[in-house]
Amino acid sequence: MLNFTSLFRLRNNLINHSANLASLALRLYLAPIFWMAGMSKLNAFDSTVEWFGNSDWGLGLPFPFLMTVLATAAELIGAVLLVLGLFTRLISIPLMITMLIAILGVHWDNGWQAIADANAPFANEQVLAAHEKLERARDILQTHGNYEWLTASGKFVILNNGIEFAATYFIMLLALAGLGGGRYHSLDYWLNLYLGRQYPLLKNVSLNR
Repeated sequence: MLNFTSLFRLRNNLINHSANLASLALRLYLAPIFWMAGMSKLNAFDSTVEWFGNSDWGLGLPFPFLMTVLATAAELIGAVLLVLGLFTRLISIPLMITMLIAILGVHWDNGWQAIADANAPFANEQVLAAHEKLERARDILQTHGNYEWLTASGKFVILNNGIEFAATYFIMLLALAGLGGGRYHSLDYWLNLYLGRQYPLLKNVSLNR
């Protein structure tokens, strides 16, 4: 029969293992997102610089060339480091800053929702107005187009471009900053073991906990 001590140990083991798997899942989920975002900026570098710097139709950021370089590097290097589980806590910080800039500079005025849904929570006036436009577009396509073929790959939606996705990624990075890269499946873990053996004074200075 399990006693209280055994149950407590079992609980702690479950928590530790779940946190370990959570780190791996978060890293592997976020890595391709930031890789694609970084490659998108890199492939349209000049246009991204203009968008970062233009205050009329862009973000109006100072030093747009430098900001583009930093954002692109953070996302591409960050994606690689997340896959490897190397310097996980450290790279989470510039990626969180990138998400904050995206939230405040790009998505904030559009509210919460990424995809307009008038029935979802936090539907603002922009989202509510999008519903009528989407219905009108569907009517036109059903009357004048092959609607079944057009929607065979998925339903038509209106992109609201709110903060939902960027905020979600920020929260996931915040969790990674707390959890670290995880045990066994991250280079942080193995690097920490190596440094602890080579330099005993660094044994309590961990990259991964």
